[in-house]
This record gives sequence, structure tokens and C-alpha cells, in this order.
Amino acid sequence: MRTISEYNTRLKLKGFNAFQIEADGNATRVYSRKEFYKICLTTGKSRIHYADRSFEAEGTILFFGNPHIPYSWETLSTTYAGYTCLFSEDFLDPHNRSESLQQSPLFKIGGTPILEIIPEQRDFLNRIFRKMIEEQQSDYVNKDDLIRNYINLILHEALKLQPSKRYDQSKNAAVRLTSVFMELLERQFPVESPDSPLELRRAKDYAENLAVHVNHLNRSVKEVTGKSTTSHISDRIIGEAKAILHHTDWNISEIAFALGFEYPTYFNNFFKKHTGASPSAFRKV
Repeated sequence: MRTISEYNTRLKLKGFNAFQIEADGNATRVYSRKEFYKICLTTGKSRIHYADRSFEAEGTILFFGNPHIPYSWETLSTTYAGYTCLFSEDFLDPHNRSESLQQSPLFKIGGTPILEIIPEQRDFLNRIFRKMIEEQQSDYVNKDDLIRNYINLILHEALKLQPSKRYDQSKNAAVRLTSVFMELLERQFPVESPDSPLELRRAKDYAENLAVHVNHLNRSVKEVTGKSTTSHISDRIIGEAKAILHHTDWNISEIAFALGFEYPTYFNNFFKKHTGASPSAFRKV
């Protein structure tokens, strides 16, 4: 049985991996890395939390996971079977010619990421997953193109199906939304290079990413944590700024840009307001 580390390595090298859950069930249940898009065809009882919604399934479902949308999966039954396919957006569309997967109704937040599958559909999809696994292990020179075709076939078949109607709002929607926000906030860090600046800087940025109104996000976060969305973002940026100042030799301009500030003076003022010291003075301590 392959380890999680081996799965992650193969994904980083190839941008794709498919495997049977029956053969590697434990690997599937504990799989926690979400840098890749995920398609699962599973039979069994499970509970899935996706953004601010929850879904309980008992039977066969087709699930579409987006690495930009936090989700978690609880396996409730002792027997669980199916297939999983993991891939990067670059693998599926190496030439960036098509619409982003994030805009697909199957992957976007507020979309339809879970479909109920009847036995005939399951048999057809099982064959596609088995084909992908076979090609993955083959020496065929154009197997990447063939696997892309199989993925697209699954996507098109899914678009023809009716979405499940069994979504439920979380019992406490504010708690779920706050959890999603906090996870998304943490995913922005650490900032590893001045050339890869922080993408989400304001409460509005997070609200747009989560497809909710910023006022709704602010109310939920405040209700659950007692702190505003902006305070959480500022505290996390200050924590990251301190770590960068202590553990790198980046100059102040590089740090300011990496943390999403347009000008170094904006960063200086922000840092001093929250810590009482300038970035340069803090670095010398």
C-alpha cells in the first residue's frame, strides 16, 4: 500500500493521481492535502461539510472538491468503496485555454459539488476511473492527454445529471462560515517569497472568495469569535510580518509588497499602529 507521502510526491511530479478506495481506503480517509482538485466516486455512508453547507450520503455519490474551498469528509460506515482522482488545474488545461475550473458549476462555491448516482451511472463511471488507473500505470507516450479526456468525460457526464437536493444549511451557519473564513485565512500563510504576495488582504476579498456579502461575513465572524473579520486578518498579517522580520533578510519594501501593501510607508504605519514599533526597530530587538 502506498503511503500518503508517496501520493503527494506523485501529485507534485505529475499533477495527477487516481486510485481505488477499496485498495487504499485508509489513504483516502486521512488524505488532508487540498492543493488539488478532487473527484470521488464513493459508495457508503458519509457526511461532507463543504463551505457553509453539510450533506449526508448513504449510497453512491460523485463529489467534486475545489482546493480553494475548505471542506471535510467524515466516513460513517465501516465499508466504503469507490475511486478518487486528484489533479491540478495545470494538468487538466496545460495551455490555459479554457474557463477556470473555479467557475465550473461543479467546483465553484455555491455550485453543485455532490451528485447522487444510480447503479447504471455508477457502472459507467467505474469503468472510466479504472481506465484512468490503467493509463496512469502504462507506458503510452500520450497517456496524459488520454487521462485528460477521461476527466473531461466525467465532468460532462456530471453536468448532465441533476444535482442532489439533500443539502442542509449547517445547524449554525455562522459557525460554519466562520470556520471556512478562518481556514481560508490560514491558507494564505506562510508567505514564502516576495514574488508571491498575499492574495487576500481585506474582509471584502474573503467575502468575494466565499461568495457571501461582506456584511454577512462580518456579522458571522463577530458573533462567533467576538472579533471583527478585519481584526483577524490584521492579527494574522502582523504575526506573519514578525516572523518574516525575524527569520529572513528581506528588506522592508519586499516585506511590504509580500504582505499586500502598495507602498512601504503603508506597511510601516500599519505595523507601528499594531505593535508600537517600526518594522526596522522590531527587527533589531
